[in-house]
Amino acid sequence: MQSLWQAECSFPQREPLKENQSVDVAVIGAGMAGILTAYFLQEKGYKVAVLDRARMGEGETGGTTAKITAQHRLIYDKLLNQYGDDIAWQYALANSRAIRQYQTLIENLNIDCHFKRCPAYIYTRESTEELEKENEAAIRLGIPSFLTDHTELPFKVKGALCFSDQARFHPLLFLRAIAEKLTIYENTRVRTVEDGKVYYDGGRLSANWVVIATHYPLINYPGLYFMRMHQSRSYVQALKGVPEMSGMYLDQKDSGLSFRSEGDTLLLGGAGHRTGKNPAASGATGNYERLKHVATRLYPKAELSNSWSAQDCITGDGVPYIGKYSPSTPRLLVATGFNKWGMTSSMVAATLLTDRITGAGNECMPAFSPQRFSMKSIAVNFVDDGLQSTKGLLSQAFHFPIKELDELPKGKGDIVDYKGKKVGAYKAENGEVFLVSTRCPHLGCELKWNPDELSWDCPCHGSRFDINGKWISSPAVNNLPKHHLKT
Repeated sequence: MQSLWQAECSFPQREPLKENQSVDVAVIGAGMAGILTAYFLQEKGYKVAVLDRARMGEGETGGTTAKITAQHRLIYDKLLNQYGDDIAWQYALANSRAIRQYQTLIENLNIDCHFKRCPAYIYTRESTEELEKENEAAIRLGIPSFLTDHTELPFKVKGALCFSDQARFHPLLFLRAIAEKLTIYENTRVRTVEDGKVYYDGGRLSANWVVIATHYPLINYPGLYFMRMHQSRSYVQALKGVPEMSGMYLDQKDSGLSFRSEGDTLLLGGAGHRTGKNPAASGATGNYERLKHVATRLYPKAELSNSWSAQDCITGDGVPYIGKYSPSTPRLLVATGFNKWGMTSSMVAATLLTDRITGAGNECMPAFSPQRFSMKSIAVNFVDDGLQSTKGLLSQAFHFPIKELDELPKGKGDIVDYKGKKVGAYKAENGEVFLVSTRCPHLGCELKWNPDELSWDCPCHGSRFDINGKWISSPAVNNLPKHHLKT
């Protein structure tokens, strides 16, 4: 499903990389973080090449709600308690700077991308105690904020925490403009990186520095990012004919709703879940249907124009990993774990990585270091994600389907028994059957059916594949093996 941004903006196609080359910096991933990093480095005189497995802006950048804000739910009180004043201040400073950096870049390059300054709100319909703590933390860190119970929302709230002077924009119009003069190779699948050599299908690219900005890192060792993050999906519907809201709104609860206007179109978001754990697979109402019911109740006269979903990497402490990929790889860098705040975090990442490569230094680097250590966040991540990974691996080894292929209804997908083999099956409305392996090629977890998007999703680390087994998203790099019907 196309997002509103993708429906309104197309990109000129770039050729794949077909021969061995050498550059100063290789950037893997042509989303917002990768493109911004490449742009800043090229502006400083570096020879940069960007490689992407698919097309520029086709990944999570194309699915964002495009809020540029330092208000990342209730992050600041948490950071103060977990890491102290210095790290919390660095996080606040880096994200506040990012908003100004977008505005400066857009004004200097005269980019028409609907950039608009606006307030952002976290709201609650229950107790305001946590909002009050977050407000105190924000003020302590120098972020202008205030509490109110007056909003533009179509229902009453107990309270809302406002950060003034945040921003929103059209992400793909912006991306297209800054990428215009960059060297970008599309449809170039990177397999691995070793000692400054980027190995892709058909050759290698040598670089003094390598930046991995592939949303989820594609290299397991070193780094072990698969043990330190999980992925989460969320859903968006664009509703035309809704009066423009001046502010952006997000529920304090993870399960709540998001509101953000783009002219007379409202982006209504929510219905999130861990990738591979879609409640609709167990018979619950589909996530798009849930949003549609909310939209009908709140905006009965609105017209649905677009529906889409996005996927986000979630870290244990809510802070991205930006910096050295591992202690043993000083010239291999990473930007990942944006925790649903991809636009602001992309600018933060591009700034920090550019400063690291150029040697400029940046006082905010420690807050985002992939080598930071918090026993609390690591313990939580290991328990939650470790349990899920163990369950996924055991399911692949010991889960035997009770349903046979003939029992699968049309329009449904499930793990079934086909001639004594466990396979992932989807039966289209016309009766055509698609059979794939249920084993994720990343680390072997059992895939789960996603009925909202007709895909096979990994509950361990978030890789996704279509009904033909074709790769959709990282960390896997290979397609699924297909099975064939026997006549």
